[in-house]
Amino acid sequence: MSKYKEIKGFKVQTLASDTAASGIEGATWASGGAMNTARGYLDGVGIQTAALGVSGYTTTNVAVVEQYNGTSWTEVGDVNTARESLSGCGTITAAIAFGGYDTANTAKTESWNGSAWTEVNDLNTARTGLAGAGVQPAALAYGGGSTTPVAITESWDGTSWTEVSDLNTARNTLGGFGLQPAAIAFGGATSPKQQTELWNGSSWTEVNDLNTGRANSGSTGPSTAGLAFGGNTGTNFANTESWDGTNWTEVADLSSAVTVNGGAGASSSSALSFGGSGVTAATEEWTAGNAVVTVTTS
Repeated sequence: MSKYKEIKGFKVQTLASDTAASGIEGATWASGGAMNTARGYLDGVGIQTAALGVSGYTTTNVAVVEQYNGTSWTEVGDVNTARESLSGCGTITAAIAFGGYDTANTAKTESWNGSAWTEVNDLNTARTGLAGAGVQPAALAYGGGSTTPVAITESWDGTSWTEVSDLNTARNTLGGFGLQPAAIAFGGATSPKQQTELWNGSSWTEVNDLNTGRANSGSTGPSTAGLAFGGNTGTNFANTESWDGTNWTEVADLSSAVTVNGGAGASSSSALSFGGSGVTAATEEWTAGNAVVTVTTS
């Protein structure tokens, strides 16, 4: 039998936190600063600590734009055309807002330079309830419609929109996130509401479905680390799902059920939900759980 002193050392992993409560699985929603103007059907761009809430609907369409600094919202320059159910993408210093509904479906596109909005070239197809992805000056607009959903996808090059390959399934009030060469489309009011599609820069491919089909949800993140939160399927719900590039996983719910909410964030580990149904000013911040720290001894 080997003596204790003759047994060679081995590596022991010491965890600073419970793995089940770490990372995305341990992430939670917490209250953030309330918006100055309560509204739904708005667009969101940016990250958790530097976001824009753009336009939307109170009892009428509003042109109000607010900026979040991680603690509170401040009103900044209004859009030129007040609208609801629009989409957009970008950062607090370089963003684009497009589509939506003013007095009818609109194709209007506006560019934000950090201080003011400027009207630029329109979408080729006017529509509401569309999704968007990208970082200015490279964006993607897809889906939407009104009484008739569309599958149309358009690519923005910083100057104009060009029609590219359609979604496999026409849908409106869908969710989306990612970049122009790698984007995700999911859900919507058209069945199957769980359907998810991946854009590879030239075409859409069906990938794994959501666990809970939904329309009018908030969303954010890159195509390999996204988040979908809120939405409705006849009734509003608080469900949150994390996308890892292959599968959706149900994670912690929003504090309150909400739909037609805005979303912002850099990844599935840091996000922001604001505004939404019931014309609310509420903001919730999503933060990942403690990282697992490994100490190796020998």
